[in-house]
Parts: sequence; structure tokens; C-alpha cells
Amino acid sequence: MTVMDLQQKLENIKKLFNQKIRDVKNLEVLENLRVQFLGRKSELVEFLKGIKNLTEEEKRKFGPVANQLRREMEKLMEDAKKSLKMREVGKLMEKDRIDISAPAKKISQGHLHPLTLIQRKIEDIFQSIGFEVVEGPEIETEYYNFNALNIPADHPAREMQDTFWLQTPNSKLQTPKLLMRTQTSSVQIRYAENHQPPIRIISPGRVFRFEATDQTHDIQFHQIEGLMIDKNISLANLKGVLEILFKKLYGKGVEVRFRPSYFPFVEPGVEVDMKFRGKWMEIAGAGMVHPKVLNTMKIDSRIWQGFAFGMGLERLAIIKYGIDDVRLFSSGDLRFLKQF
Repeated sequence: MTVMDLQQKLENIKKLFNQKIRDVKNLEVLENLRVQFLGRKSELVEFLKGIKNLTEEEKRKFGPVANQLRREMEKLMEDAKKSLKMREVGKLMEKDRIDISAPAKKISQGHLHPLTLIQRKIEDIFQSIGFEVVEGPEIETEYYNFNALNIPADHPAREMQDTFWLQTPNSKLQTPKLLMRTQTSSVQIRYAENHQPPIRIISPGRVFRFEATDQTHDIQFHQIEGLMIDKNISLANLKGVLEILFKKLYGKGVEVRFRPSYFPFVEPGVEVDMKFRGKWMEIAGAGMVHPKVLNTMKIDSRIWQGFAFGMGLERLAIIKYGIDDVRLFSSGDLRFLKQF
């Protein structure tokens, strides 16, 4: 092979390489190009292997030229590789690009249940006047739910509330009997057993009654009951506390009145009415704690007196928020809950 042939061979390799590298569109094609021009069986590598068979003058002339061509090709391929990778990254970024000028997706926020809202409001009101919030078990004993509240086994008052009694494997032998509490008054007994007067507590919680469900009744609902025991306590104190509560809940224009009533655990007992927007409505049951109940709490009724009251949270929420069906509170309907 003549000198001219060797020179032409290198120029042809360079020209063909430059043409093909301009048309490379992806990394796979680039790798094929590398194998074609720089692989072990490529023309340039075969040329470099054959230099040892050239004359000394040809070696000095074509050896450096061939190696320079190889370096140039490697440099062009490396640059092309970086460019292709950047292009792929750019495509991915464009695909995942966030348009900061586009309207954001609306994130749906949760809503507190209306019973939670009004319970927290009531707790805040009572805590502001020195009351403590206490809770107790929903599964209660017959003693705390009835006997300790002056409602013995043969008392006709037990017929006033149908009860969910619990059956256990040893229910025939078990004492005490267990039930789903019908009132949160049981919490007051439990608290008073371990605390000495003066006492100021409220006990919110869920209670259960075995009765038909309709627009104004449910088998489970929420009560908040209050107890205050001190010296020289009277119905005037009770009225003053309830007026503070209702005026902070419903506005300064509300009025409170008592009507005589009967509850086994208080004497005297009263129905509490509230005048709201020009209309009187029954809102709670209350009275002075019965001496027998105080004695059960191991509190000397000759020294200490107290009042107790109880009201339904659903009833209070219905009045405050204008809700017309008690069943909505436990419906789980988001259209209802999103209004609060």
C-alpha cells in the first residue's frame, strides 16, 4: 500500500466518522458508532495494528496522525455522549415540569364535627369559671349507673330509661352487673369517691338508651353533666352558672327559668328552660344533689351542699347550628359535616 493509499484511508475514516456522528440521535446509536470506528475490529484499530509493518519513515508520518485521529474521535464521542445525556435529562424535566403559574389543586381540608365544636366551646366556658373536665367508662356497673344515684333495684325511676344490659359468659353469677351507661352522672360518683369538696366538675360523654330512632331520638347520644359541691350552695348558684353558659353559647339576650320536676338523684329537682329568640324551650334537667347521693359519695350532707345538671350535646348543637334531625350527627354525610 502506497503512502497515498495510507493517507487516503485515514481521510476516508475521518470523513465517514464526521458524517455519522452528526446524525447520532441517541446513546444506543452512539454506542454502535463507537464499536464501528473504535472497536477492536474497526478500520482505525486495524490500521494502528498494521503500523509495525510500515517503514520507519511511514511509521513516523502515519503513527502520530492515526493516534491523533483516534483521540479526536474519542473526544467527539465523549462530547456527543454528554450532549445526549443532557438532552434526555431535559426531556424528563420537561415531562415532569411544574408550571408554577398554573392554578394549584385544591386540597380538601377536614372539618371538626359539630358535636366536637360545641363540646370544646362548653369545656372552655366551664374551665374559665373554675370547673374541671373529667371522663369515665362507657361500660358501667349497675351500682354507679343506678344504685349510687338513689335509684335502687325496685325503684320505679328505672322504668324511665331503657337500658342496654351486657351479657357475659358468667352473667348469671357476675356481680356487679354491667351495662352501657345511660347517663354520665356515674362519672360524678366515681370522681367524688376520690376527691374531697369543694368540687366543680363537668363530665361530657356518650350515653346509650334502648329506644326507637327518629328525628329527635337516637340509641346513642352525648350528654354533658355538671356537679358543684361546696358550703352554702343553692339553686341561685345553679341558675347563675347556667346563665353564664347559655349567654356565652347563644348570646346575652337569653333568659333562664326553672320549673319544678323530679329526678331521683336531686331534691328539689327542676326542669331548666331557656328563652332564645323569643321562644321558651326545655334545655336541661337539674336540681340540688340528694342527701343520700352525697352520703354515698362519703360527703357529709349536713356540711356540704351541691347542685347537678345534665343536658344533651345534640340538643345544644341543634339550637346553635339550626340542625333539624338528630340522626345527621351520626350519618357520616360529608355534605353535612363540610358546613362546619
